Amino acid sequence: MKNTNKALSLTVAGLLAAGVAASANAVPDQPQKWEKCAGIAKAGANDCGALDGSHGCAGQAKADNLDTEWVYVPAGTCDKITGGVVKAVKPAK
Repeated sequence: MKNTNKALSLTVAGLLAAGVAASANAVPDQPQKWEKCAGIAKAGANDCGALDGSHGCAGQAKADNLDTEWVYVPAGTCDKITGGVVKAVKPAK
């Protein structure tokens, strides 16, 4: 009976290890660079101050898709979004 329990334990441990390994591969890589993408921020969802200096804080965009409001997106993404304009690129931390 002890051999059966040991075999069952090893099987369960192997399945758990395989599951952990598979889920580790499902996580996307951390971006190497971020770009400041203007023209796509939703009202109240901008990342920081407006490009024209009208305000200096996140979450203060008055309307959707204003040219002066921006959000950070992974580098190479902004050009793929309709209305997105790259304003700056910074390295990821």
